[in-house]
Amino acid sequence: MATSLLCELNVKVVLQMDVLWAPWRMDYILGPKPDECVFCIPESTEEDEERLILYRAEHCFVIMNKFPYNNCHLMVTPYRHVSKLTDLEEAEASEIMKYITISCDILEKACNPQGINVGLNIGEAAGAGIAAHLHFQLVPRWNGDASFMAVFGETNVIPDHLSSTYKRLKPLFDSCCR
Repeated sequence: MATSLLCELNVKVVLQMDVLWAPWRMDYILGPKPDECVFCIPESTEEDEERLILYRAEHCFVIMNKFPYNNCHLMVTPYRHVSKLTDLEEAEASEIMKYITISCDILEKACNPQGINVGLNIGEAAGAGIAAHLHFQLVPRWNGDASFMAVFGETNVIPDHLSSTYKRLKPLFDSCCR
């Protein structure tokens, strides 16, 4: 209603939006996409630090997002390549929820967020970047940080380097989950 009134009055509305720079996302957007599923990981743990895998449980693993929306962005993922919740076996679903809970606790201790988004996008239309393999997102949030949509106010995002975050979180998972 207000927009149509402004148009009738021939009033030009200018919205000022600050820019949120996230150059690490361009590597993902423009970079080559692997032929294989990035969540179908090898049994060997040799590449865990390079792959940013923080913890391996029996049915799932905790991994950092290589192209994060925010500092300490984690994912909990089943080993099995499934795309629907209904494809998970009961033991897998239970263990995934356990490690989502553990991950939230560790994020609260390590990052002191004011909130945590926990979510799952099922299917490409729902926003899943890798729709063929379920992965639960855990994104710590702070009042005034960048949102997933647009930035409406003055926002500064100063992300921790992935390797620094890995080194901060890995010992917490090691001590908590053994």
